[in-house]
Amino acid sequence: MNSVNPLVPQKVTLLEIAAETPEIKTLRVAGEGGAPFDFRPGQCAMLSLPPVGEALFSITSSPDCRDSLEFSIKEAGSVTRALHALSPGQELGLRGPYGNGFPVETLKGKDLLFIGGGIGLAPLRSLINYCLAHRAGYGHIDIVYGARSPADLIRRAEINKRWPAAPDTAVYLTVDAEFPEWSGHVGFVPSYVSELAFTPENRVAVTCGPPIMIKFVLKALEELKFTPDQVITTLEMRMKCGVGKCGRCNLGSKYVCKDGPVFTLAELKTLPAEY
Repeated sequence: MNSVNPLVPQKVTLLEIAAETPEIKTLRVAGEGGAPFDFRPGQCAMLSLPPVGEALFSITSSPDCRDSLEFSIKEAGSVTRALHALSPGQELGLRGPYGNGFPVETLKGKDLLFIGGGIGLAPLRSLINYCLAHRAGYGHIDIVYGARSPADLIRRAEINKRWPAAPDTAVYLTVDAEFPEWSGHVGFVPSYVSELAFTPENRVAVTCGPPIMIKFVLKALEELKFTPDQVITTLEMRMKCGVGKCGRCNLGSKYVCKDGPVFTLAELKTLPAEY
């Protein structure tokens, strides 16, 4: 890893900002030498915009992309609103990376089932593209992704073209309700997972999305006989400092920003019932 102080923001420039949905934009940033630091899929970084503030976001680009970093950001407050209003060429602060990331070495040789909802595809995208770039190291890849409506689906070029065209990879898309322009599957993500009836043999499921979606996805996977060690999710709750010092994101003895945000279901079962 690059030798950087994760508490000190580095100056980066916004290279590109792209609207994904009416609420989500993807920002691509870089320092003078490209990506300011190395990272693992699933890790996060803090974007700052004085004097508005700063917030923690999942890095959605793959670690193999060394020239820049990407963040898919949903407008939800003053910081995200200010980030959405930026134009290419403007500068902002970046510090990180934070968290433990996905266990890419442990996943080698396994079939992988990715389950995402809405903006929850952002952290999964980093791992998906990493696995596709190192295809020989991983087994069959299934990607189940859904949103409220067709307009709320992000990364259209990847979910519709690039990922389905990848070797030994299948993509299943769904939206919550019927829309005139939608001819694909209709239904909630957890029920679609149950309908597809994935078998757990030599497979690991990785899921991210709204908490209510994760809750029912975990239930669906349990009914499909996935063991707690075969299910991985990523949490993003109340993270502020990024290094386990402020105490805002603690769950029992764990800190989401430091011990997570990636946890197995087995680990989640040991945490307090508040999540």
